[in-house]
Amino acid sequence: MSKPRTLKTPDQARADFERRGLSIAAWARAHKVGRSLVYEILAGRKKCLRGDSHKVAVLLGMKAGEIVD
Repeated sequence: MSKPRTLKTPDQARADFERRGLSIAAWARAHKVGRSLVYEILAGRKKCLRGDSHKVAVLLGMKAGEIVD
């Protein structure tokens, strides 16, 4: 049985960027999402219920879910 994944806080997600030496803008380009959307999610201004905001939150490890293309 697999261990449940712990969700990250926005501060932990930001720390991951710093630890990897990766800018938020570069990460957003690599995942084909707007950098302003990533910043809004990290600031807690988006609910991340569907669409790109859901995708970003899942990829950052801030939300449990799956990405359906």
